[in-house]
Amino acid sequence: MGTALVYHEDMTATRLLWDDPECEIERPERLTAALDRLRKCGLEQRCLRLSAREASEEELGLVHRSGRGAEYLSLCTAGRGGCTAAGGCCAHGSGAKRVCPGEVRTAPNPGCSSTGLVRPPGHHSQRAAANGFCVFNNVAIAAAHAKQKHGLQRILIVDWDVHHGQGIQYLFEDDPSVLYFSWHRYEHGRFWPFLRESDADAVGRGQGLGFTVNLPWNQVGMGNADYVAAFLHLLLPLAFEFDPELVLVSAGFDSAIGDPEGQMQATPECFAHLTQLLQVLAGGRVCAMLEGGYHLESLAESVCMTVQTLLGDPAPPLSGPMVPCQSALESIQSVRATQAPYWKSLQLQDVTPVPTSPSTHSPEGRPPPLLSGGPVCKTAASVLSSQLDQLCLHPAPPVCPAVALTAPDITLVLPPDVTQQEGAALNEETEAWARPHESLAQDEALTALGKLLYLLDGMLDGQVSSGMVATPPSAAAATLEVAIQRGLSHGAQRLLCVALGQLDWPPDLGDGGLTGGFLSCILGLVLPLAYGFQPDLVLVALGPAHGLQGPHAALLTSMLRGPAGGRVLALLEEDSTPQLAGILARVLHGEAPPSLGPYSVASPEDAQALMYLRGQLKPQWKMLQVTNPGTTPLGSQTLRCLRASEWHPLLAVSSRGT
Repeated sequence: MGTALVYHEDMTATRLLWDDPECEIERPERLTAALDRLRKCGLEQRCLRLSAREASEEELGLVHRSGRGAEYLSLCTAGRGGCTAAGGCCAHGSGAKRVCPGEVRTAPNPGCSSTGLVRPPGHHSQRAAANGFCVFNNVAIAAAHAKQKHGLQRILIVDWDVHHGQGIQYLFEDDPSVLYFSWHRYEHGRFWPFLRESDADAVGRGQGLGFTVNLPWNQVGMGNADYVAAFLHLLLPLAFEFDPELVLVSAGFDSAIGDPEGQMQATPECFAHLTQLLQVLAGGRVCAMLEGGYHLESLAESVCMTVQTLLGDPAPPLSGPMVPCQSALESIQSVRATQAPYWKSLQLQDVTPVPTSPSTHSPEGRPPPLLSGGPVCKTAASVLSSQLDQLCLHPAPPVCPAVALTAPDITLVLPPDVTQQEGAALNEETEAWARPHESLAQDEALTALGKLLYLLDGMLDGQVSSGMVATPPSAAAATLEVAIQRGLSHGAQRLLCVALGQLDWPPDLGDGGLTGGFLSCILGLVLPLAYGFQPDLVLVALGPAHGLQGPHAALLTSMLRGPAGGRVLALLEEDSTPQLAGILARVLHGEAPPSLGPYSVASPEDAQALMYLRGQLKPQWKMLQVTNPGTTPLGSQTLRCLRASEWHPLLAVSSRGT
């Protein structure tokens, strides 16, 4: 019960009394449809159910003008519903309290997290005025309460609603303890709320300069690739440098496919991936609170995907081609260039703005709006309907990882659901695979290989979700080669291999700042390649002298769960510490990786080498194309740390050392 579900039926009674027919879309069915879907999928039962209650005047006063609560309670039913929504997002009624350091932390799931099914939404509400369906600013109140009640000093707010949450921005724009990130439909100021301060150059003020990050979408139709690219190339580098203690999500699902407000193309499983990428932050302490979302089926399925991921389940594979559109690339790079003066993680990267294509400013050149009944809208509805039809209403319980060890004296503290595997492949089969490799002839290596083959077959057959095998250091390279061959011959269509250490694969990436250089490599190279390749199996090989500390190895393994739907097989040498094996077993189970500690900047040499490599690869791999595809940064050396086949079902990223 590591994930709380916050809800109260009183919020279904709320009716906005705004004299505007457009307000009719903010209706009680938004909550009941989501809750019904959670129940049918068996997800509500897996959560800790928490009942929301009305926020106190003191709690509302943390961000709103004194007396606003009583004023709204006396005026309309929306006031009472708004107080309950705000209370549900406060520390006493939601996961915001439960995820704070020192509070309840329950196993086995990835840290204490929560989902708030609340309405009305809140991110437009300002200190002295309600706005845009929003009575009180739920997420801002939760952030202010966490700061005051629990002394948190760094809170990340991620607003993936399709509208700009200007209320949150106004409340925290001079506060460096809150990093606010919002992407939103903007269209060069022609989309509501029509604010100049919703553009990329609104970065905060005073001590809060750089702590407001606005990513304006200037076209409709943004999809899975655009959203993932925004996280990898913009949000996550800043978030790791900020090192939040708590992540609050303004979870508006009007940015999902089929929604009439957003007119975007991101499918529900995309929000599972976004959630999983956020779970590597703040020890997995993530609170997602409902904002917008007005297509009931799309909303309900997106909520389920978010809750399922918070519970620790692997994210389903992303659908569609992973190719960001030109307009998205222009927006992302514009924000990177604007934010570079304030963030070390961007200062050694190529942040030259992408030349704006003429079609971006031309109404004739933009994709057609998703008008009700139009061809694009019908296509979106068809895709969504087809996807929902294929989903099982009663999914089987999640399949858990297995760990195979050969040394009998190694004792691991494993999560309850992780199996310590005893089985092995048949001797004849194991010996046949080992025969071409002299290093596999020894009894110890042969035993490890048999366990590897047995575990790998179980993963590919769906019996276990992921796994870890310990091998003798002398047999690490040969074992990895067999794992690749066996995976491809046993049904893996696309296999991604990430290898570190002395495995006879080049190259040396240098010894620069481990945290900064490592993060730049993961976010700027490995994950974009992985999402572009869309593997159905990932091998992570930590060979002799791999040089990674436990938290770094855990982060790499954890983040590679997303692109492969959770199917990750980690290979490590038997000489590794039990602590490393235990950490890897827990992240394969869905728990959050440990913090990397203080951010350190990559060395200029490492940053230059990575830029050069990205420049060489981005014509082939579209998820790397944040910078202008026509420019390639100059490098002092040519690195061959990647064997990315253009036709083979194998993508291999390797490094000797760190």
